[in-house]
Amino acid sequence: MTNEQFKVIAGIDTHADTHHVALITDYGKRLGDCKFLAVGSGYQEIAAYLTSFGPVTAVGVEGTGSYGAELARVLAGHGFTVREVNRANRAERRLHGKSDPLDAYQAAESALAERGTSTPKSRDGFVEALRVIRTARTSAVKARTALLNQISGALTAAPEQVRAKYRGMVSEARVNAMAAGRPAGDPGDPAVATLMTLKRLGVRHRFLSEEISEIDAELAFIVATHAPEILEVNGVGAVVASQLLVTFGDNPERMASEASFAALAGVAPVPASSGKTTRYRLSRGGDREANSSLYRIVLVRMSKDKRTRDYVAKHTEEGKSKKDIIRCLKRYVAREIYRVMSNPRPAPLTNDLRPLRLALGLTQAMVAATLGSWPTAISRIERGKCRDLQMIAEYRAWLQKQPLKVN
Repeated sequence: MTNEQFKVIAGIDTHADTHHVALITDYGKRLGDCKFLAVGSGYQEIAAYLTSFGPVTAVGVEGTGSYGAELARVLAGHGFTVREVNRANRAERRLHGKSDPLDAYQAAESALAERGTSTPKSRDGFVEALRVIRTARTSAVKARTALLNQISGALTAAPEQVRAKYRGMVSEARVNAMAAGRPAGDPGDPAVATLMTLKRLGVRHRFLSEEISEIDAELAFIVATHAPEILEVNGVGAVVASQLLVTFGDNPERMASEASFAALAGVAPVPASSGKTTRYRLSRGGDREANSSLYRIVLVRMSKDKRTRDYVAKHTEEGKSKKDIIRCLKRYVAREIYRVMSNPRPAPLTNDLRPLRLALGLTQAMVAATLGSWPTAISRIERGKCRDLQMIAEYRAWLQKQPLKVN
């Protein structure tokens, strides 16, 4: 049988130090398997080995988000169609056991049958940068929360003279006062030891807060540079936008429809009816961080957006609970987010506004004061960072009405 008579499907079982590759034909015959080192040269050897039996139609890779991340990037760069194998076939494992060659062959068979596979994230754009930066933010936020709990516990058991010193302060003022304190005395005295501990915890809290602020500024810069349109969605800030972008991924073609994004974000409706009660609940699967981000958007809109508040009032009168209303709103927000991210609008041209303003002898502060805005907002419009068509039109119309300055 010549190489042209069949096509090849590959499966790869990935590990920290080695990757095991198995090849089968498009009708399931096993061709061979081999182990390679999980290093740069090993990735190139894998790419060469894949085509040693014929043209490769698909490569099933386990762990494209962990041990197989770099391998998936390399193979995609060589033009291979990479499919992520989501989980091993447990029935096959019970019947035939487990080994690296068997797992690799099962990955290839899954790719051939298109069973339990999905399109992996490309992990090669600004979204991957957001994901890495958010890792540091998540750990810093958790550490700061743990610190606040430790401070609260230390104060609860502290002597009265220590508790009285910080009584009535809100959390932020309290930790700042602790960090600025200068406890002195015998460390063997419980009161002095408590004050020393509180100072250390306060200094650590301040350090983590500064770190989180720096990370938030980095996230805001990346989002504003690469995906500013999502920041225009009501209730979306830089932190929430970064999480939604990470969930969506660098390659939006992974999302076949708006419903698939809703399922991924855990807001797909699931029947929960019983007896005479007909109702739905939201899926508890999916990316819980994305689900939390949608929840935060809904809370912001419920407090500040008139349209959302009217919606809540209307359905409250109809007898719906607050939880059910929030579930509906999260589903609507997911639909809006999907449309924005899957169909990004190009920024309107505004490179004529700055020269016109300078020709009129106006500053950004003067324009902002007249239009009831902020100088930073005027700066964003002139630099093409704003997609508020109404604001841009108002700014341009106002400039065109102003008389030219005569020197």
